[in-house]
Amino acid sequence: MANFTSTHDGATDPYFCDINVTDITGPFFILIFVFSVIGNSLLLCVLFIYENLKNVTNIFILNLACSDLIFTITVPFWVVDYLHDWIFGDFGCKFMTAAYRAGLYSSVILLTAMTVDRFIAVVLHKLKINHAKRKKYAICSCIAAWVISISASLSDAMKVKVIKWDGFNYCEDESEDKLRDYLQVSLLFFLPFAIIIFCYSAILMKVLQGLNRKKFRTVAVLLCIVAAFFICWGPYHIWLLITSFDMPNDCKAQEWLYITYHICEKLTYSHCCVNPLLCMLSQKLRKHLLNLLRCENVCRKNRETDTGQTVAFTAQRSAVQLELHNLPLNSHSLN
Repeated sequence: MANFTSTHDGATDPYFCDINVTDITGPFFILIFVFSVIGNSLLLCVLFIYENLKNVTNIFILNLACSDLIFTITVPFWVVDYLHDWIFGDFGCKFMTAAYRAGLYSSVILLTAMTVDRFIAVVLHKLKINHAKRKKYAICSCIAAWVISISASLSDAMKVKVIKWDGFNYCEDESEDKLRDYLQVSLLFFLPFAIIIFCYSAILMKVLQGLNRKKFRTVAVLLCIVAAFFICWGPYHIWLLITSFDMPNDCKAQEWLYITYHICEKLTYSHCCVNPLLCMLSQKLRKHLLNLLRCENVCRKNRETDTGQTVAFTAQRSAVQLELHNLPLNSHSLN
């Protein structure tokens, strides 16, 4: 049940709309946390153990997995806040808000940078940018993404604090800066969305003209990752844009607003466990994951170590035997 404040017939005294909706936010958040931690951790293990991190796409995927994990660590705190109230103090409120926003902002910037990199590699391939330069640009893009997202999230964190209301503590933003909401929606959603739409339109046109199958699979996986992100975050940003203009006074409208908000909220949080699933569309990554689960890489390394030790021991023993065999001959020749 949620209480939405509104005014009745222009009266100054507020009344509350009692909205009774069956909500599964708590259990849903817990599932999201578990799946995200497992999925992104396995993805990081696959990248570090099996994949070549000199690959530009892998650099972006690595940073996206880190971004999702940063976002994910905030989920248990919001679960407690939702089921009980905010019990982690003012510093916890600011820190969790900063982590939440940093995960969101970095995901948007990294996805945009990754799309631009694909656009350059596929559409502007005649520029003949070598791999070393592409890798350098990718690393610089990731660093810039983290610097911008952390700076923006710290600015947001400074505006939140713990508010006590009706006997409960809430981690809330007290400011009513509508301009900031407009800028957030415009710069961190619609502008990247426009850039990504432009880039992928050009990429798909190039694909239709005849791109090799290997590059097509890479483009398809990245397109799915970007599409999933905007499906998850798009409704929330549209909701934010609509409510930033006006909040309805009618209780029925507030009830629908409440329902749509919780649907959008669940979509936004689900994005942190979607990327690992989409990355598994890659046949190579699926193979690496199966090898990881079967510990094949570790076993292979152990076998290689044992084989190396056996070969070294055999070579050493052969050298000793050869030396012993030659000793009498050398002694006879000296005589």
